[in-house]
Amino acid sequence: MFHVVLVEPEIPQNAGNIARTCAATGCTLHLVRPLGFEISDKYLKRAGLDYWHLVNVVLHDSVEEALLGVPEEKLHFFTTKSSRVYADASYGEGDYLVFGKETKGLPNELLLAHPAACVRIPMREDARSLNLSNSVAIAVYEGLRQNAFSALSTSDAEHRLDL
Repeated sequence: MFHVVLVEPEIPQNAGNIARTCAATGCTLHLVRPLGFEISDKYLKRAGLDYWHLVNVVLHDSVEEALLGVPEEKLHFFTTKSSRVYADASYGEGDYLVFGKETKGLPNELLLAHPAACVRIPMREDARSLNLSNSVAIAVYEGLRQNAFSALSTSDAEHRLDL
């Protein structure tokens, strides 16, 4: 459905949780080097549980490589520095949801090059930021909601209670 791009992620547990979200939603996960962990890191694997076979993971050596050829209208850069709220953006199949490293976010030059594509998740002024894996989940599910959850299977009816 979507492409989730993590630019220089630092914490393996976050990347593992995000991989699990991608597995559950059919999103492709792009990891941009340098990574703050090894791909074989036990914390990364543990956080992703047994979902790794469901995730398409693509490694890139730079953010430019990860976004090469992607049209501007397909890009969404998540940052605390934008005035535009993420829910006001329109998300379509194949869009790229781009997130920065946990300690610094996305590089300013990237944000300045794509100001119309920058969005933020609202929070209290005195809070610095949300957890990266929570931010990705918020963004992915907003995109899915806008697309009537069409990318998700509805064949699991036997697991639901009709209340």
